[in-house]
Amino acid sequence: MSRVGILAYGSLIEDPGKEIVPLICERKEGIETPFSIEFARSSSTRDGAPTVVPVEIGGGRVHATILVLDAGVDLKTAQDLLWRRETRNESTNKHYALPSKPNPNRMVVEKLNNFAGLDVVLYTKLGANITDPNAAKLADLAIKSAKAEAGRSGKDGISYLLSVKRQGISTPLMQGYENEILQKTGTSSLVDALSRCREGYV
Repeated sequence: MSRVGILAYGSLIEDPGKEIVPLICERKEGIETPFSIEFARSSSTRDGAPTVVPVEIGGGRVHATILVLDAGVDLKTAQDLLWRRETRNESTNKHYALPSKPNPNRMVVEKLNNFAGLDVVLYTKLGANITDPNAAKLADLAIKSAKAEAGRSGKDGISYLLSVKRQGISTPLMQGYENEILQKTGTSSLVDALSRCREGYV
């Protein structure tokens, strides 16, 4: 039986979702992504917060984690689970279908065959929608999201950046992005920056 894994290189590492968590039998850490990623997408489900996505230009390869699923989880089920988690459709009976007309805002579940000792490794791909991302632009988006509802629910850009940092992930724009947040909020740590945004002091 084929072994299926999920390549996690963002919030998925810490929060795989309630459907996927019980099915993880192993975590393979320190796996380098076979593509470059960068904070190049503003997420509508996070009040515009910057998130990392695969990019063709810029970015860098980063350390990721493969969530290895139980042997009984087949490829189709794994695709459904990953798609539902990433599209906020957990605990529904909705199923993933390859978009007939792909566009930057339609999520695609991609496959890596025979990767890192597994038969198939899945990852999601969304298009970049931040034109010419830079540290200042990312910081503005993160701060705005932290002051919105996303900040109260922990789905904002600063919380996302903290999560990515905890995983030892670093992209070319990341240090400058963090520095801009601290400068714009008048703080010395991302935790303090998040608190100030939530409390309306920024």
